[in-house]
Amino acid sequence: MNNLEIAQLAAKVLSKKKALDIALIDVREKSSFADYLLIASGGSERQVATLASEVEDELAKVDILAKNIEGKGPSGWILLDFGDLIVNIFSREQRAHYNIEKVWGDGIFLEIEEDQE
Repeated sequence: MNNLEIAQLAAKVLSKKKALDIALIDVREKSSFADYLLIASGGSERQVATLASEVEDELAKVDILAKNIEGKGPSGWILLDFGDLIVNIFSREQRAHYNIEKVWGDGIFLEIEEDQE
């Protein structure tokens, strides 16, 4: 699996679990620490935690393990570092506050592939 396929898989997991406002950004030309940023929101603290757990579990099934996880608990922001993929899951309030899309606005925003079921 290449890095884009891993990012798309994580995005599909978030979509299936009803994450809000999912954005996948190609930052290969702008970043030395990752190739892709995946950003999503949850409607509640519980959903934020559930979304993070689901991404972690599904990627582990294909032997992609998080190198680091930050922000578990009631912080409103969980970051999962998979090396070349960084997944940020926010509460709506924290996402509006940090506005990561604006920070990485010069990256390439990608379409999220839908399952062909």
